[in-house]
Amino acid sequence: MTTLRAGFILFVFLAVTLVGLGPQWLFVKFRLPLWRALAHAYHRFTCRLFGIRVAVVGQPLQGGVLITANHTGWLDITILSAVKPVSFVSKSEVADWPLFGTLARLQRTIFIHRKRAQALEDRDTIRKRLEQGDALVLFPEGTSSDGNRVLPFRSALLSAAELPLAHNARGTVHPPVQPVSVAYVGLHGIPMGRETRPLFAWYGDMELVPHLWEALKTGPIDVTVEFHKPLTIDEAGGRKALAAACEAAVRAGLVRALSGSDAGAAAPQQDEALREALEDAETEEAA
Repeated sequence: MTTLRAGFILFVFLAVTLVGLGPQWLFVKFRLPLWRALAHAYHRFTCRLFGIRVAVVGQPLQGGVLITANHTGWLDITILSAVKPVSFVSKSEVADWPLFGTLARLQRTIFIHRKRAQALEDRDTIRKRLEQGDALVLFPEGTSSDGNRVLPFRSALLSAAELPLAHNARGTVHPPVQPVSVAYVGLHGIPMGRETRPLFAWYGDMELVPHLWEALKTGPIDVTVEFHKPLTIDEAGGRKALAAACEAAVRAGLVRALSGSDAGAAAPQQDEALREALEDAETEEAA
């Protein structure tokens, strides 16, 4: 039965995806605002099809915003896109992936290049997209994990937070940054254990297609997405401090979700974790 279920899901997924490619291409090509709505609806449908039940904690910031999230694997893309219309900032290699590269382009993913000349152009693209009100997702860990922990956030990957969006009497306005925790918490309606979570986490040298097939056979799953308090690079006091603050918020949210703690009751602990992270970053920069 699990194989039949996975086969049916995969068939419907491919059929709906192929049917939707044409309209989405037209929307993106001619910059029609419907591209966001169609991508959002597609990912909401995909979550329901895959059996992914998403619980949202907190409020996503509206307008142009950089979202910094922990990265567990390919499912994060669908989950975050189902919660809120977003685009992603990704390495350029993803654009060449079969099917998934096409889907990324149709969601107006910004592909980052390593060459300096192209990197400057990429930063300008990010700035323009933020000014247009787009929500852009970054994965500052730089890779994916097993879903049981948060890897260190690389401050270099948060350079987009330094982009000047406007100027006023107070000085330069930088984009808001909102940390987001994505936690895989349940399997078939019961708490998911540490040994089970890697079945849905795509990391290391895992092959994508076999991993997708096994995940479809194993589900359905429950996921908690928590939106934390947004901040700017000015409020944090620098890029390293911003990375530390975002990492602390995301880690606190992941621990809270995996342990089943109440988000409201744990808020003071999160604020304390943020304060300690900022102090540690300031000490490191001073040294």
